[in-house]
Amino acid sequence: MREVLRGLLTAAALVWPANVAMSADDVETFLSGTVKACVECDLSGRDLHEQDLKRSKLDRAKLHGADLSNASLFRASLVRADLSGAKLPGANLNLVDAKWADLTKAVLAGTLLYEADLSGANLSDADLRGAYLGRSKLNQANLTGANLRSADLRAARLAGATLTGADLRGARLDKQNLRGMDLQGINFAMADMVETDFTGADLRGATLAGVNLFGANFHGADLRGANLEGANLTNAILSEAQTEGAKFEAAIMPDGRRSEPEKQQKNQNSAGR
Repeated sequence: MREVLRGLLTAAALVWPANVAMSADDVETFLSGTVKACVECDLSGRDLHEQDLKRSKLDRAKLHGADLSNASLFRASLVRADLSGAKLPGANLNLVDAKWADLTKAVLAGTLLYEADLSGANLSDADLRGAYLGRSKLNQANLTGANLRSADLRAARLAGATLTGADLRGARLDKQNLRGMDLQGINFAMADMVETDFTGADLRGATLAGVNLFGANFHGADLRGANLEGANLTNAILSEAQTEGAKFEAAIMPDGRRSEPEKQQKNQNSAGR
């Protein structure tokens, strides 16, 4: 009998939190720092700037439009949380777990996101200028139209991520794995992409002007119409790459020589015959 009662109590404990909404008093208790959990609570539009929320459990919380600038969310859990339109500039989100979170149009300029788990998160149109995303997980993340200018993405995982229309000017993507990715039309101007792997990637119409591509691998990549003017391609691999219409003016080619416009035009004319 005791075992049956224990089983019923355990089941009730598991089900109860999921079915009961956080009251206003519970939310205020959380904000006072007395408790660390506020699952599914509504904090939309709240002024939480500089708030200490490290290691908090905010899964499925509503934080739409909240001001979290310079707040600490170190190691916080934000799985499936709604942070659309939230303001997080200068916030500490290192090691945060934000899988499948909605960060549409969120302001994350200068935010710390080292080893953050953003797998499957929606970051479309988010402002990530100068954000530190080193070793972060962005697998299957939606970065459509995101502003990643000067962001640090070294060692970040981008497999399956959508980057359509993203702005990656000046971003740090050294040794990044971009194999087979759709990178059409993306602006990478002046980025650092040393030894980046573009094998089989679609870079049609992409801007790679002034990019440091030392040792980059473009094997089988589609570079048709891409702009690589002034890029550093020293030791880069271009085997089986499609380069029709690509611009290489003033670029340093794999053999270390600087491309000359006249020679490039002759080579393209010859290739077109």
